[in-house]
Amino acid sequence: MHDIGSTLLTGVDLNSPGRYLHWSIFLVSEANLALIGVMVVIFGAALIIPFPGRKRNGQTSEESSPAPAVDAPTAFDLGDDADAAMWTSRVRRRVLRLLPPGKILPDRQPAYVASWIYVFGVASLATLGLVIASGIIIALGGPDWWHTNPVGHFFNSVHLWSVEAFMAFLVIHLWGKFWMAAWRGKRALTWMTGVVAFLAAVVECFTGYLSQQNFDSQWIATNGKDAINAVGIGAFFNLMNFGQMLMWHIVVIPLVLIALVGAHILAVRVRGVVHPLPVKRVGGHVTRRALAETDAAPWQGPTRRYDIVKEATVATVVALVLVLALAGFLSSPDVPPVTVATWAKLAPADFLATADSELSGTSETASYGPPYTSNTAGSQRLWFSLEIFAGVRQPVDAAETFVLSPLSKLAPSDPRLAKALARYQDASATTQAGWSASYAKAVNKVTFADGTPIVPGADDGPVPQLMSNELTMARSGAIDAALIAHEDFYGTDFTKPLLFLEDGQYFAGLAQADHLTGAQWGVMNETGSYPGQPWLWLYTLWYQVPGFDNSTNVDLIAIYLTGAATLLLLAIPFIPGLRDVPRYIPVHRLIWRQDPPPDQNPPAQ
Repeated sequence: MHDIGSTLLTGVDLNSPGRYLHWSIFLVSEANLALIGVMVVIFGAALIIPFPGRKRNGQTSEESSPAPAVDAPTAFDLGDDADAAMWTSRVRRRVLRLLPPGKILPDRQPAYVASWIYVFGVASLATLGLVIASGIIIALGGPDWWHTNPVGHFFNSVHLWSVEAFMAFLVIHLWGKFWMAAWRGKRALTWMTGVVAFLAAVVECFTGYLSQQNFDSQWIATNGKDAINAVGIGAFFNLMNFGQMLMWHIVVIPLVLIALVGAHILAVRVRGVVHPLPVKRVGGHVTRRALAETDAAPWQGPTRRYDIVKEATVATVVALVLVLALAGFLSSPDVPPVTVATWAKLAPADFLATADSELSGTSETASYGPPYTSNTAGSQRLWFSLEIFAGVRQPVDAAETFVLSPLSKLAPSDPRLAKALARYQDASATTQAGWSASYAKAVNKVTFADGTPIVPGADDGPVPQLMSNELTMARSGAIDAALIAHEDFYGTDFTKPLLFLEDGQYFAGLAQADHLTGAQWGVMNETGSYPGQPWLWLYTLWYQVPGFDNSTNVDLIAIYLTGAATLLLLAIPFIPGLRDVPRYIPVHRLIWRQDPPPDQNPPAQ
């Protein structure tokens, strides 16, 4: 697939196979490592490079002291006293007291807000706007547009790199706020809404990868389903139903994300930006309590002019230029999806062996367990099993679904197949298992004459005839059609064809060739030399820890530990010791290195 950018810089080809570095338990692609390295460099530069307008003594040419009073609500704003008891009046008064016009769109800010670290909040919002805009353009063209049209593919590239920039800026913004201890001064809600918004952004990105309907999305879906099934929600949040994931991606999660971002911005406007940490660590309960009260009070020190509209406009323009350059020069990956038809044509021996395993009930799908089958022997459990509790919600009878049902549709027009099918179905389960076991051994030596499989003679009854017809149907695309024929309308649920593909070796072989099956785990990788999702490192890390990596409950372990770490991140404002890390490791001195400490500021009034 070539797009507008492919003609601009032919020397950059990120579709070539990626390279990986292995350190101890860590395996990371060079593309992801480069992205992480760029983020660290940007964060370090933001700490070191002086902010424009700041003088040596910490004062700026635009400062005034003391701070002007924030616009108070007028009597007209608050309404007539006679209406004070009305619910509408009460809500309006409360909102205006919390957020007078001067807080909603401030034109001044504390003088200490003079560091590049503060820029990444606005940069995150600017790139989020680009993500939404490029997503809308792709939506106008339809879900297949970017696969088939060079212009559509270019806008997909814009969407990809705007997402990468958004997540990078969001992570850097989170780093900065941690080292500022931004939860101080009754700002815990500000911190928590920011963390939850970041988590929503991760889920939004994940569903975006799943809704691509290419090979990468297929591989991520089949790997990711195990973790989702392990917690019992696979039937309700089905990663292999690309239509469902698309709706989550373009409707449900964006609404949640925008609401969370809005709540975060409102919290910032209500409480203001956090005050600088003291240059020296202070002790004593009384002193700490006084500092906490000062942190929570409105800033009364010097201020500087702040053109928030201009800053947002400049950030958006810079982000747009950056994203367009990356999209034009580097494009975006789009390895075509795998189908049962291509599998049967390119790896017919593997297809026949897999189809026989489905027929005999020995495939992975046949013995998977909930939500597909009632076999609970391999269900993951830590004290109890959530997937067993959820039960069978998407029943899949491997033999019937993948072999017998499709063949029964062809049987009326093929007497030999009809006879073989009747013979197989009339036999006992023991006889059927014996035939399939014999065929499984013989098919290892299969040869092909003009595409027709020739299997050495064995006591396999009608199974060779069934498998030969199964192969013919698969090559024609009839199996693909049959496996989604139960869909009443759009037919976007690819659960059954993907389960069938996953049972074979061909699908995994393609992933192996593209380095998607390594210790990084598929959900973190991307095809070619493109960066994937390095912000999922905390989740994917548990799959690499010795002892966890070969556990039968590794998916549950990863989810539980990631959940615990997430709760810990949310609760930082309330955990003594952890919330004081920024005081002990004074990165904040690089952010506020030229400003007076808070204990030298005029007291709040």
